Amino acid sequence: MALRNAVMAALLEGEASGYDLAKGFEASVANFWMATPQQIYRELERMEGEGLVRARVVQQERRPNKRLFSLTEAGLDAMRAYTAEVPSKPTAIRDELLVKVQCVDIGDAEAVRAGVAERVERAGAKLARYRRAQERMLAGRTEEEYLATVERVGPYLTLLGGMTLEQGNIQWGETVLRRLDQRAEALGARARG
Repeated sequence: MALRNAVMAALLEGEASGYDLAKGFEASVANFWMATPQQIYRELERMEGEGLVRARVVQQERRPNKRLFSLTEAGLDAMRAYTAEVPSKPTAIRDELLVKVQCVDIGDAEAVRAGVAERVERAGAKLARYRRAQERMLAGRTEEEYLATVERVGPYLTLLGGMTLEQGNIQWGETVLRRLDQRAEALGARARG
């Protein structure tokens, strides 16, 4: 998937500056796509050149003028075409921590353990943010009420995907930590015995 598709997906929420997109990326699409502000700005320039987005300048006092981007009809058509494509293959996992866990028996088990514990902590923080976003979206409604009445369900459904991913990270990490502790205890008992 190209960054442009994630940027256009974020612009479905409405007009935004590059700064707002970069800041809002964390809240709106970070549960499925990561990008630096520089990458977003470069992509917006390319997309504007290709006619997928348009920018309008907003005059500001005491600050540089702001450019607000919105999707053009060509951008909306590109998103429609993109959603019609069947994904070519599942996402490949490239996770350095998993490689380190694979090698834990010959490496620094405490460093690997610390990496897993950090993953659990970060996943917990992200999950808490996602849950707050879910509460804001639902605004006191049940999920069924929300999904039956909201104009766009995509942001909520991707939020659920992000929540599931972080719940999985927490469950996996806690299991790894528990198993490493059990193994260390067993090896210690064997060495003493």
